[in-house]
This record gives sequence, C-alpha cells and structure tokens, in this order.
Amino acid sequence: MLNGKVAVVTGAARGLGRAIALRLARDGADVSVWDLNLEGAQETAEIIRQEGRRAIACGGDSANPADIARAVEHTHRELGPVTILVNNAALSPFVFWDDLTEAIWDDLMAINMKGPFLCCKAIIPDMREAGTGRIINISSSSAQAGSGFHAHYAASKGGVIGFTKALAIEFAGTGITANNVAPGFVNTEGLRAAPLEVDKVALVSPMKRAGRPENIAAAVAFLASDDADYVTGHTLSVNGGRYLN
Repeated sequence: MLNGKVAVVTGAARGLGRAIALRLARDGADVSVWDLNLEGAQETAEIIRQEGRRAIACGGDSANPADIARAVEHTHRELGPVTILVNNAALSPFVFWDDLTEAIWDDLMAINMKGPFLCCKAIIPDMREAGTGRIINISSSSAQAGSGFHAHYAASKGGVIGFTKALAIEFAGTGITANNVAPGFVNTEGLRAAPLEVDKVALVSPMKRAGRPENIAAAVAFLASDDADYVTGHTLSVNGGRYLN
C-alpha cells in the first residue's frame, strides 16, 4: 500500500497516465496530476477525489523548467513532498523517414527525454530528504524491438531506458529506486488515433489482443510499492509477448 505517499504522474490527463494516477490513488497515494491539457488533468484529479484520496491538477509542459517549478511548488503546498515520480508524458507520432524533420525530432526529444530529466531534477531533492523514493519512467517496446515510422520515438524511449539504468546506479545507496515500464500495444486514445487498424495489428501479436491501460498501471504500482524496494534499474516489459527479455 502507498498510504502517506505523494505521487506525481506526468501526462495523466488521459490514457496510460490517467490509469496510472487512478491505480496509485486506489493503492493509497495522494496524486498530483500533471499535463499540458489542464482540463483533462482536472478530470483525472476529480475522479481521484471522488474515490476518497487527495488530488490536484497542474497544467504545464513537462519539458519547461518554469512550468515544472510551479507544479512542484503547488504540489508541495497542497499535498507535501513527493516520493513517487512517474514520468509518463510523451509524444509518439508515426512519421515516415522522408517526412521526419529536425524540428519534429527536437520537439519529441524535448518531451520524451528532456522532460524526465527535468522532472527528476526537480523532485529527487524531496526523495533525498525523505531517504526513500520511487522513480518509474515509461519507456516502450518500440525501443526494444524497433518500430517502423517511429525512428525518433524509438530512439527517445531507448534513451529513457539508459537514463533509468544510470539513475538506478547513482542512487542505489540512497533509498531511491529507478525503474521503467515498457508497454507494448496498449489500447489508448492515442493508439486509436494512430494511422493503423488497431484490431488487425493486435491479431499479429502473440496474445492476439491489445493490452489495457490498467495492465501498465499495475506494473507501475508494483514498482512504486515497498515490495519493490530491492528492484532498481529494471525494465518491466508489459507487452503481451511482443518482446521477450
């Protein structure tokens, strides 16, 4: 259980982020919901409050230091120090190689790679002060197995995996763990908006179905718990068999 813990979940206005925020709250955490989409973040926070936990919504860009500073200050004021950080916010557009520009690459890297770095910079001091912390980054099976029309996305998520391992080693003696969850083909609003036929693609996978956001949320909840206090630097693949590690 996560009673007494304060969690930050980025990109939690919908999809995986919302499912993660709800699961952490149901396990006892108070949750600060961060997203560029403030209205969606407020909806997530309201669901959590209706279920009996404290929650706030913070609007802003997870790759903007000023927005992060404001969100941290708001979270401290309303909920207290943070000891669980889930870096979920990400872009994942499908782009043909010939259409992949430097601007598209840079915009995605700012959210997918710089964002987790900045959020860790802002929140690790809370964890150091508490002598405990859980950093859970959301990577992707696209980084493990590759993905066509996703060169920028796969590269960024490979960076997230490496970043997680480096954090794990550096903070291993402090009570802070760093792990990442690598989702596979999960049925979210973002996936349904992608230029592919979700049901047909799912049939190609070993389980022949897409995953649910709650599958990812359950993995995150385990890594955030005291049961995972000896797990660090790990990539927990939740992908229905797409990539076996």
